[in-house]
Amino acid sequence: MKAAVWHGVKDVRVEDVELKPSKSNEVVVRVAYAGICGSDLHEYLEGPVFIPVDQPDELTGGEAPLTMGHEFSGIIEKIGTDVTNFKVGDHVAINPTVTKGNLASDLDVYDGYSFIGLSTDGGFTSHVNVPEENLYHLPTEFSLELAATIEPTAVAVQAVKEGGLRFGEKVVIFGAGPIGVLVAAAAKAAGATKIVAVDLSDVRLKKALEMGATDVVNPAEVSDTIAAISDIIPGGADVSFEVAGVQPTFEQAIDATRPRGTVVIVSIFARPITFDPMKLMNAGVKLTTTIAYSKETFQQTVDLVSSEQINVKPVITDMIALENIVSNGFEALTQDKSQAKILIDLSKEQ
Repeated sequence: MKAAVWHGVKDVRVEDVELKPSKSNEVVVRVAYAGICGSDLHEYLEGPVFIPVDQPDELTGGEAPLTMGHEFSGIIEKIGTDVTNFKVGDHVAINPTVTKGNLASDLDVYDGYSFIGLSTDGGFTSHVNVPEENLYHLPTEFSLELAATIEPTAVAVQAVKEGGLRFGEKVVIFGAGPIGVLVAAAAKAAGATKIVAVDLSDVRLKKALEMGATDVVNPAEVSDTIAAISDIIPGGADVSFEVAGVQPTFEQAIDATRPRGTVVIVSIFARPITFDPMKLMNAGVKLTTTIAYSKETFQQTVDLVSSEQINVKPVITDMIALENIVSNGFEALTQDKSQAKILIDLSKEQ
């Protein structure tokens, strides 16, 4: 079968691979659609970030070269002898996180984690082995195309939960890339009445409005970004989300938040930034972070997306063939700001 295999920086090859024998607790998923994540792009441009190269991953045993892809949906084609809650033909979403499983769901990921598709073979191929505990049932009538966006949406839902957002509150989102616009959609579903997206790209701001933002601010078009936000939300946001991963937006997220409000760091920072704790203390703002999602949050996201309480359709901006994943996938995401979520159509791959 064909697969997109990571070998090194800017070295992802579509090549023939053999599916490894599945274990008794695993199923074989025939992949329908798979999304390219920002983490995948980081691995392509500057990896290894998560991909193990010197020794096998502690949790999965996987190592490079490996098949990428951790945002995917599909249909079960084969089940292991110890699998009890799924059957052949079931439509499934995949939670790609692999953890030690020693702590409660909301703490588990902070005890060490790996990812299917980043630390072991993933979904940029026609078939993949997935442990039963990583599977979530989908309604048969629900689009497998839309289901491929459940994983990044779960990141956004977890971020909104970490911020303690309540009905009627107001938020600001710094960064209108794929996760940023999904945070807008999740905040809308959670009852936010004002959702301000901030980004330097008008194309991305338009996408944020499609996904649930009520207002947008382009710092390149205003003399004072914080003043522009204050005109929309006098007194400051109840919750701000930092989804850009750079020093200026980190500082602006604090400045845009009301006293005793909350800033949630969602983005993966590519490099360290400087931080003056007194700036945070004098503003009376609480700072928290989020990574991935709990199993509870993933199930909640499956329910929210499959019931269309979160509309994910606008985040999908292109559908490509596996053979074009480098040129029309990784390179397109690098160069074209209009792209949000690019899906690989694997529904016809055998």
